[in-house]
Amino acid sequence: MTKRDYYDILNISREATPEEIKKAYRKMALKYHPDRNQGDKDAEEKFKEASEAYEVLTDPHKRELYDRFGHAGLQNSGFTGFSFDDLFDSNIFGGFTDIFHDLFGFGMGGATRHERPRRGSDLEYRLPIDFRQAATGIKTTIEIPRHEPCPACNGEGTKPGTSPILCPYCKGNGQIAHSQGFIRIQTTCPHCRGRGKIIEHVCPECRGQKTVVVKQKLGIKIPPGVSTGCRLRITGEGEKGTLGGPPGDLYVLIIVREDDYFKREGDDVICDVPVSMVQAALGDEIEVPTLNGNQLISLPKGSQTGDTVKIKRAGFPRLKGFGQGDQIVRIIVKIPTNLNKRQEELLREFQDIEKKKGARKGVFNLFS
Repeated sequence: MTKRDYYDILNISREATPEEIKKAYRKMALKYHPDRNQGDKDAEEKFKEASEAYEVLTDPHKRELYDRFGHAGLQNSGFTGFSFDDLFDSNIFGGFTDIFHDLFGFGMGGATRHERPRRGSDLEYRLPIDFRQAATGIKTTIEIPRHEPCPACNGEGTKPGTSPILCPYCKGNGQIAHSQGFIRIQTTCPHCRGRGKIIEHVCPECRGQKTVVVKQKLGIKIPPGVSTGCRLRITGEGEKGTLGGPPGDLYVLIIVREDDYFKREGDDVICDVPVSMVQAALGDEIEVPTLNGNQLISLPKGSQTGDTVKIKRAGFPRLKGFGQGDQIVRIIVKIPTNLNKRQEELLREFQDIEKKKGARKGVFNLFS
């Protein structure tokens, strides 16, 4: 059966923000949750459908794949969809248990949010490089802004010398139980937000956020042959996890600047080389720039504008595989505009010769 569009499922636009996605999913999940629709298979399917859409659209990497390639892009990446087993799997999107804590304040299987380690967020860094650097590859250093535990409060969020106090509303449980009809739901305590503790005196350095932004320098190697849109994944260099969770990854997005002289088509390099009409007519040895310095090429006699000369293996290295592209030199014949008297005389003499030759051979064979 053909899968529906994830944006249509949640009834949101393709430009929806993470908060809009969360709000739309919360509305659908509350409506179709199996606990509220026991025995209703249609509601169960809609709940699974909405949960799968939420998982994909709130993960930046999965969302990018889906926006570019649709469901096929996710299948090629190994994503097989949502099942109810995902609700108990802490390795998928931080665990759907955390999603229900975040959205509704209740969990699955009695776990509490503040007890679960969570993986750090992935980061993306856009790295502009020159055209020729993309061909040769480079080693460079980038500076990544990351959240690190506040050094003033050691990541506690409290003013030095103070400690969090037990939440008086939930008695440190992080949840408040109440009933809605035949369903008994535990909701996140609105006062401590599920943490079980309250900070009375916040750290003046991080303002109770527990982290501060620190710029970290990181040496990276860009392989030869990259193009705009290539992403380099650096494992473990994203945001730090919480409560012992693993760190996220860093994705370096390559942006290749255009070159004034060279263009790229696949792994081939294209360039235009102007030559005089005399060089074009008689042929010549001309020097042309390449990615590895200047090189002499033979210009055949009778070359025309648009003719090409190939320099083998002077293009981009193949990023995946072996070998290298070629350089394609396109000939542009330049017609002189400021002739001196002698040059005009010679050209008129040449013209007269061509006219006589044309009279003998016929006008349609003038230049054969």
